[in-house]
Amino acid sequence: MWQSLSFGANYKAAYCMAVCPAGEEVIGPFLHDRAGFIADVARPLQERAEPVFVVPVSDAEAHVIARFPEKTPRPVSNGTRVRTIAEFATRLPLRFSPGKAAGLPGRYHFVFTGNEPTELTVAIDDGSLDVHFGLLGEADLRIEADATTWLDFLAKDVGLLEALLTRRLKIRGPTKLMRAFAIGFP
Repeated sequence: MWQSLSFGANYKAAYCMAVCPAGEEVIGPFLHDRAGFIADVARPLQERAEPVFVVPVSDAEAHVIARFPEKTPRPVSNGTRVRTIAEFATRLPLRFSPGKAAGLPGRYHFVFTGNEPTELTVAIDDGSLDVHFGLLGEADLRIEADATTWLDFLAKDVGLLEALLTRRLKIRGPTKLMRAFAIGFP
């Protein structure tokens, strides 16, 4: 939508299609002369000074800084507010930042109680992520929480200290692993 507003009446994602010509309307020139297309269309867009909206401390931010020095990373929220534990489990792989999790091993057991009793195993191994329903293997860190409290914690409606003091959140294992877990999900 931003592109349509910036460049006048246009179909959505024209900027993306110009750089990655996946649409039928723009693939012809790319197939005919790839080098010319990249020089005439893609490079000017890549070299254009403009903001790029990224989640702070994410792989995307690191990529923009390293690959496109003329672009300015602008921080935005990841835009997700999970409303159920099942949604939390489903979205973990989408929010995972392998570059930030490189070298961070750990197996996490999540035990949720309350209105959504669920057990999850989250395994991080040097930048890869596996999420399974149920408790698999030996946990390096076990997190027991009331489902509603956990979702409120993720939404920043409840602080970690408050959840721990009220015993609606219990952590068993080295707390440094909790910090390591958070690093992988900016």
